[in-house]
Amino acid sequence: MLETILHILVPIAIFTFIAAFTLFAVYAERKIAGFVQDRLGPMETGKYGSLQTIADILKLLQKELITPSSADKILFRVAPIVIFVAVFTGFAVIPWAKDFIPADTHTGLFFIMAIISIDALGILMAGWGSNNKYSLLGSMRAIAQMVSYEIPVGLSLITVVMLTQTLNLNEIAIGQGILTNGSIKFLGLWEVNEIGGLFAWNIFQAPHLIITYIIFFIATLAECNRAPFDIPEAESELVGGFHTEYGGIQFAFIFLAEYAMMFLVSMLGVVLFLGAWNTPLPNIGVIRLADWTTGLVWGIFWTLAKSLFIVGIQMWIRWTLPRLRADQLMSLCWKVLTPLAFICMAISAIWRILVIA
Repeated sequence: MLETILHILVPIAIFTFIAAFTLFAVYAERKIAGFVQDRLGPMETGKYGSLQTIADILKLLQKELITPSSADKILFRVAPIVIFVAVFTGFAVIPWAKDFIPADTHTGLFFIMAIISIDALGILMAGWGSNNKYSLLGSMRAIAQMVSYEIPVGLSLITVVMLTQTLNLNEIAIGQGILTNGSIKFLGLWEVNEIGGLFAWNIFQAPHLIITYIIFFIATLAECNRAPFDIPEAESELVGGFHTEYGGIQFAFIFLAEYAMMFLVSMLGVVLFLGAWNTPLPNIGVIRLADWTTGLVWGIFWTLAKSLFIVGIQMWIRWTLPRLRADQLMSLCWKVLTPLAFICMAISAIWRILVIA
């Protein structure tokens, strides 16, 4: 009975978090945009405009659901659900703290890559089902972009897996702090099991992992269709991209999925490269900072803090860099990121044999 209740409560908790995060992230993005562009952002609705996103959500929920007469009604209505559920399900295998994970599976990393790929199917359904040439073009651009950039993302993940020798995200997280039973060496030279902190994070276990994380970060920006890779939603060319015909709660689901995807890829990068729920504070002699700031509550705090910091960088980039052309976007993927990711993967194999083994 208890297990059944947990199976119900966990998805509700994840959905509640995604909804709350989206409300916060939209407001934060408007404020960051205002700061970058030297203006105020939302100010009128609530103190400092804090209720503006709530007003926008209420407006969306009250809108009539309109289906174009020439649209494929089944595909059109199901697509937003498929897009959201694909991203929503990915949170099931992400650890928030030690052993605090919705589903602790040995193939968690493989699962998350497989389930997120379904997002592309939902986007194609949205574009095709709308029976709108702009929506179809937007969906085709989005899928070409997502499929292309999944390759450097996948190679980046393999690079980490080759060093950690596991697909279990909980085990990868444990291996980056003072609670690990294995050996952790900063840049492969200095054993830091007792010291912990940021010295034990995967990104500092080998020099090439810093480059690997940069590749992962850039590629996941493209996976999320975030600027400067927001060509699928280029307003000047495509009106609104694959979701041009959507409004009301259907648009809200697509909107939720985009922001949920931002947090999901940020959190995945934190788990794989930036110490997961492990503290960045090291043990220094008798000052046991790592010991004092490790635990369930601290773990959740560090996971949220690191992930939100990465989300903040994503927002900063959106309002700083101009949009790439389609040919520039593909050239970056196939001519720069993918070869670099292959090189990093090869270095991981050599590093595993010569340094770790």
